[in-house]
Amino acid sequence: MQDASETPPISAAADLSDKYQLWVNYLAHEKRFSRHTLRAYTSDLQYFFDFLTQHLGKPPSMNDLSDTSLRDFRAWLTKKTVEGASASTRSRSLSSVRNFITWLDKNGYLHNAAIVNIRTPKLPRRLPRALPPKQAREVVEHADDLPEAPWVGLRDRALFMLLYGCGLRIDEALQLNYGTRPLKGEVRVMGKGSKERMVPVIPVVEQMLADYISACPYPMEKDTPLFLGSRGKRLNQGVAQRELRNLRKAFGLPESVTPHALRHSFATHILINGGDLRTIQELLGHSSVSTTQRYLDFDNAQLMQIYMNAHPRAKN
Repeated sequence: MQDASETPPISAAADLSDKYQLWVNYLAHEKRFSRHTLRAYTSDLQYFFDFLTQHLGKPPSMNDLSDTSLRDFRAWLTKKTVEGASASTRSRSLSSVRNFITWLDKNGYLHNAAIVNIRTPKLPRRLPRALPPKQAREVVEHADDLPEAPWVGLRDRALFMLLYGCGLRIDEALQLNYGTRPLKGEVRVMGKGSKERMVPVIPVVEQMLADYISACPYPMEKDTPLFLGSRGKRLNQGVAQRELRNLRKAFGLPESVTPHALRHSFATHILINGGDLRTIQELLGHSSVSTTQRYLDFDNAQLMQIYMNAHPRAKN
């Protein structure tokens, strides 16, 4: 878990910098944000404070943040727009800054009336991008073709099959240890907001994991990370994403082939074959069924193509 001591310093006066460090620890230890989410929030705040420093001509203090006006916030978002930030990026940045200022307000450190009047950038409706079953199989079948070390190929194959076969987020998969690995047809997953869920595991996933574990050159004990990098440490998410990019390029797969697309494919293919929305919600660990509902809005043409490829009677 990332700690405030690991967070790069911000461009701010000492009083504001101290409160920022407390907020980061709050997100990490009380809210239990994932490394990825915490990194995004702190990056957004660092950019915001860099903007205020340039805007004010000095590192901002608590009083400066309290006095930040609607015009100042708009200038910050406009700067991000001019630099090419998408609506989703600007929306997330605003959410990060709001989170920090709201936390300051709730703890009695300062109040800023303008932040609540900033409109969230309108987001284009984004739908999950699932893969046709054939492409999903190609990812798994070819995952061990590229790495020079055979055990690394088996690791990648097991990881990608876990994402597609169980619908895990990549961060959830990489946080598993040997002692918490999929076993006897199930795996306990720690999802967003520290919510645990049990996910059924099909036999082929366990078999691919067993093949990888037996080939791995590093000894595994209860607390050993399940997925290891080349130096025997927990596999980094960026490395796993790079491996899939290399696989995608080597076999001419589309850019839509990503770790998260494998998770989307898991849900979409279950839906096509008769799975109900509530079950898929539980398997994915969505807190609200409205999030899972997006799968019903999947592009009709691509959904029909997946159906034609997947359904046993579609071609009869």
